[in-house]
Amino acid sequence: MPLRRPLLAAALLAAWAAPVAAEPEAPGASAMAGHRAAYQLTLDRVRDNSDIARAEGAMLYEVVDACDGWATRQRFQLTITDRDGTEVETTSDYSTYETKDGRSIRFSLTQTSQGAVSQRISGEAEVTPEGGTVRYVDPEAKQVALPPGTLLPMLHTIRTLAASRAGQRLLVVPLFDGTSADGAQDTTSVLQAWQTAQANERFPALAPLGSARMRIAFFDRTPGSSAGGASAPDYEVGLRYYENGIADELKMEFGDFSVNGRMRELALLPNPC
Repeated sequence: MPLRRPLLAAALLAAWAAPVAAEPEAPGASAMAGHRAAYQLTLDRVRDNSDIARAEGAMLYEVVDACDGWATRQRFQLTITDRDGTEVETTSDYSTYETKDGRSIRFSLTQTSQGAVSQRISGEAEVTPEGGTVRYVDPEAKQVALPPGTLLPMLHTIRTLAASRAGQRLLVVPLFDGTSADGAQDTTSVLQAWQTAQANERFPALAPLGSARMRIAFFDRTPGSSAGGASAPDYEVGLRYYENGIADELKMEFGDFSVNGRMRELALLPNPC
């Protein structure tokens, strides 16, 4: 489950067809499960002197195995109430189609605030050994180069799980997911020790699976920067991934406040391939 800036940019089912020519899957791709999950969002904490009194919302996430790639859909809604009782609602719809070889992605994002569209981002990107290129349609037609080593979101999920399972504690890579109009961001993932399968009364389908807790920090890139080179992250998310790419717990850090996400419903989707 590639989770990324759901307040500023979150994940609509891609309406694009899979590429005609199939490329080899990236190692670990077959372990990712198609699923639909619903999360309840609640306020975790607020920074001292913050005007935020309450935050609540919901997130719906779906990933469909389209044989040669994954179509993802994520809808995010959060209502923030200040101490005077004023409410501000933010929503975002973000869709991707990412090929299983980790080489290309199509993306589309629409974000609204108080019912008015505040941001649109769309386009496609290709990853190459030299880095790759993003071709934006919105908010303006332009091309942006990707740095060498860039990962797309599903492949990033696969790599963090593999790293945790191998005993690695840090993964530092550029990530492009289509939620920024400025290309890739640097990411630093701090990984906890791999957890073996445990009983799970709420979601029995996850009981036979191992899992890993991790914290992923996103940094805006600057010329000549390396991943994690910024002094403070632009956004952070903590979560527990199961080995099939399903996350049942998450914590999203937005600077002045943080939000907990708890999975309330889970449906595994059949593999059509």
